[in-house]
Parts: sequence; C-alpha cells; structure tokens
Amino acid sequence: MKALLICEYREGKLLDSSYELTAFADKLGADKAMVLIGKESEAPRVNAKVYLADAVKYGEYNPDLHKRIILEAVKRENPDAIVFLHSSYGWDLAPRVAAALKVGQVSEITGIKEGKFEVSLCNAKLRRIVTPQTEKVVLTIQAGAFNAAGEPQGKAQLETIDLADAASPLEFIGYEPAQKKEVDLARAEVVVSAGRGIGKKENVAIIAALAKALGGELGASRPVVDAGWVEHGRQVGTTGQIVAPKLYVACGISGAIQHLAGMKKSEFVVAINKDKDAPIGEVADVLVVADVMQFVPALTAKLQK
Repeated sequence: MKALLICEYREGKLLDSSYELTAFADKLGADKAMVLIGKESEAPRVNAKVYLADAVKYGEYNPDLHKRIILEAVKRENPDAIVFLHSSYGWDLAPRVAAALKVGQVSEITGIKEGKFEVSLCNAKLRRIVTPQTEKVVLTIQAGAFNAAGEPQGKAQLETIDLADAASPLEFIGYEPAQKKEVDLARAEVVVSAGRGIGKKENVAIIAALAKALGGELGASRPVVDAGWVEHGRQVGTTGQIVAPKLYVACGISGAIQHLAGMKKSEFVVAINKDKDAPIGEVADVLVVADVMQFVPALTAKLQK
C-alpha cells in the first residue's frame, strides 16, 4: 500500500502535527510520500519523497491551487490513500480532492484494526470499522490519535511541483487567530486530570501540584469543568481535547465513555480511584484503589524530594 501524506504549514513553519501522518502511515504499513506547500527549509525530516510547492507563489492556503498541486502529486505517485489531518485545512481540502478523483472518503479516523479504519460515532459511544469501497481513498485522521514516537529524523528527497497555470480567483489574505487556549494538552507528554472524585474546587490545587511535580499539565473531566472548578480549555474528552501523552494520571475519574475516548491512546495510564470497579480501570495500566485526597499529596511529596 502507498500513502500520500499532506503536510500542514502555517506562518512559515511546518506544523509538528504533520508527523502524525507519518505515524499513521507506519502503523498502516504503507510506503509513504508527502506533499508540502511551504518552503524547502521546512521540509519534513523523513526518509521519503516530498513533493514541494512554493507557499509564496501558491499561498499558505488556497483551496483551488492546493487541490491542483495535490492532484498533480497523486498523478505522479499513484497512491492508494491520500491522507490529511482532521483539521480546518483537512476539513476543507480533503472532500475537494475526493470529489475531483471521484473516490470515497473516510473522516476522523481514530485507529486501525486489521488494516481497516476505526471511526467513533455517537459522541464516541460507538465505534465503526470502515472498509473503503473505492480503489483509492481520501482519509482524515483525528489529531492526537497517531502520535509519532521520538524526534523526527531523516532527509527528504525533494521533487518540485510548479503549476503551468497558477491563476485563481481566490487569494490567501492571512489568518485570523482563534481564541488562544490556556494549554494545548494534545502536545503535553504528561497529563494529570481531576475528576469529580476530588470532592470540591479547592482540591484542584492538589491535583495541579502533582501535575507540576511530574512536569506535566493539568487536565479535567467534563463534570469538573461543568461545575466551574477548571476552565473548559483543560477538558479531556470528545467534547474537549483529545490527548495521547506518554503518561496520563486520572484522579477521581470514574471513566465515562466520552472521557475514555479522549485519552485511551495514552502510552501509560495510572488511575487513582476508591472504586476498584470504576470503568477507568479497564484502560488503566495501573489502578490505585485509594482515597485520591490522601494518596495524591503523599505521592507529590515523594516526587518533590
């Protein structure tokens, strides 16, 4: 299988999320090539062919020109899959490419099972296994679902794409930044989340202290956010942020399915809960059956020493 991966580039920089595409291709067992509409100095550090088009000439985003550049790369590479991140860039561009190629599209893939694609449904309460019905397929992958391991290394083999006709009625003007998040939990290597089991708002500081001692970020379950104990920007789950850190610590979180869907890709999960039968225990590598407000301060004190 061969995958053509569409990099994301913004304000002169390759986005690190582009490497999630390579992690996806590796898990799929696919040979990979990439497309970058950016600048040569920002080429991804991969041992693969990278089709390069100049963002100064074609705009950092122009759906008309970018679609044509990708279609040219498809013509040269003849991939089985064209893969985007499920981002504002991917949302807009992937269906345009799928329509132009007259092929199927599978959106917001969260996993791979026996070579087929796993997609969440009904606010992550259900999972659907999808088999594409066309020879080629356009895919988008959920952010954080396929995190790359280690620092990217390699040297791209660059091949230039230069359209004979770069005329377009559209013009890239610039970006209007979204409201800034308190923290990007999707990029954190350690996340320590507070659940309703911590008891009251004042106890959030105790969980935050553990997060700091571990060099991580504070997260929260939806009930804690709904109660106003923690700001929404730190909510983990399908209605918050999807995370996949190296270490996830769940403090007083029972494990509603929406929360589990938001953190189940974590490499190592520690759950602290008084209930040994709490659903969070099903995904935890270590389940500590204890009173959160007794165990966490003791653990923090040990770490601080």
